[in-house]
Amino acid sequence: MRLTKQTNYAVRMLMYCAANGEKLSRIPEIAKAYGVSELFLFKILQPLTKAGLVETVRGRNGGVRLPKPASEITLFDVVKVTEDSFAMAECFEAGEIDCPLVDSCGLNAALRKALNAFFEVLQGYSIDDLVKARPQINFLLGLDEPAQVRTSAA
Repeated sequence: MRLTKQTNYAVRMLMYCAANGEKLSRIPEIAKAYGVSELFLFKILQPLTKAGLVETVRGRNGGVRLPKPASEITLFDVVKVTEDSFAMAECFEAGEIDCPLVDSCGLNAALRKALNAFFEVLQGYSIDDLVKARPQINFLLGLDEPAQVRTSAA
C-alpha cells in the first residue's frame, strides 16, 4: 500500500501548523518550507478544512491553523480524508468481481485484517507526536532559529 502525495503533504501541512503554534500559517510559507507548489497545497486545504482538521482565516493577514490541539488529530484522521480508496485487491471494490472465491477467500480476510491493523497504528499517532519527535522542527521549517544560536546570543 502506498499513500498519495496529497496525504503526505496534508500531514506535513498539519505538522507545520502545529509547530507554528497559535500563529496563523500562510500557504506560501508552507509551500516554501516543503518545496511544493502553493496551488497543490490549496487543493489539499479544501478537504482538510471540510473535515475540520484545518481552520482558515480570510483577509490580508489571514492564514490557516489547527482548530484543535495537534494531540487530538491522528494520522488516521488525515488519511481517511485524503485517500480515495483502500482497495488492496479487486475483491475490496464494489461492483462485479470475476473471482469465483470472492465469498470464501482467505486472501480477502488476510488483507482486511492487515488494513485494519494499519488503521489501528495510524490512530495511535497524532500530529503532535510527529512534531515532538523532531526537536529542531521549527528551525527545519524556517519558523525559528536553532536553539544553540538562540542561547549563545543571549
